[in-house]
Amino acid sequence: MTHQAPSLFDRHIIVPAVGESFKKLDPRLMIKNPVIFVTLVGAVLTTAGIFTATADRSFIAQLAVWLWFTVLFANFAEAVAEGRGKAQADSLRKARKDTVARLLKNGREEKIPAPSLQKGDLVVCEAGDVIPADGEVVEGIATVDEAAITGESAPVIRESGGDRSAVTGGTRVISDRVVIRVTMEKGHGFLDRMISMVEGAKRQKTPNEIALTILLSALTLIFLLVCLTLKPFGIYSATEFSVPVLIALLVCLIPTTIGGLLSAIGISGIDRLIRRNVMATSGRAVEAAGDVDVLLLDKTGTITLGNRMASAFLPAPGVKPERLADAAQLASLADETPEGRSIAV
Repeated sequence: MTHQAPSLFDRHIIVPAVGESFKKLDPRLMIKNPVIFVTLVGAVLTTAGIFTATADRSFIAQLAVWLWFTVLFANFAEAVAEGRGKAQADSLRKARKDTVARLLKNGREEKIPAPSLQKGDLVVCEAGDVIPADGEVVEGIATVDEAAITGESAPVIRESGGDRSAVTGGTRVISDRVVIRVTMEKGHGFLDRMISMVEGAKRQKTPNEIALTILLSALTLIFLLVCLTLKPFGIYSATEFSVPVLIALLVCLIPTTIGGLLSAIGISGIDRLIRRNVMATSGRAVEAAGDVDVLLLDKTGTITLGNRMASAFLPAPGVKPERLADAAQLASLADETPEGRSIAV
């Protein structure tokens, strides 16, 4: 389906993302990102230091504000990236919910919501109607626009019988009238699978993301040890290093920017593909696609000729072309394939 990409500053994305930023402060979720988890621990300790310190409380309060801002901004960036994917799924779900199906029952038409259709139901579609569910044409012939699903710019013919009877939910009938039998169970159609892919696209880390997380964790551990050793060195040299100052130094040393935006970067890559009508099942698939240098395509109608037909009669030696043509026509009268229909006149 072709949908306009949601704006970055869409209030339907920003407002829920603010709430998600605070929900993601759960340590069980934060531990998955070691860099931001360390920053969160530092923010908690610095906030506690405001009430226990005897001096420089305003300085410690400023440190606490910046540390909390760093943590919340990292959560907010991830929530916005996830929100854009959810907005795409909601848009697809709304498109399915708003589609009205003309159910054919006992020879009479009844309008019902498309999600209410069951496998085996018969629906009627005429020019301008959106096909409500995946199915098979059992009566009639029509021109169907499948550009939103397959990318095929030219309309295609869908008719009963043969191998051109299958239709996909979400495509639009351009001309004529057809009766379609629903062939997919509720919740297993093309649109449903597409929604599932969009919603599940963010759950799998890519190999590069895993490797980068390990590297950032190692750097964080090294800098943590460096900051911990400063305290005893300060005591030995009679120099006072307060805990808030050491925490601020640690946060400045560790790569909080990369750690905070790591998951958002992966999700945004999937979102960019969605805006170009490419469905990615995971960030791992997006990353693997970047290494592809040879692409083999088999797409009827895009890079091949889809209108199959008999182009010539080649009789055997001693057989007249007229006799071959007559025999071919008789043999093709009951043939529902495109080749057979091109022979019968």
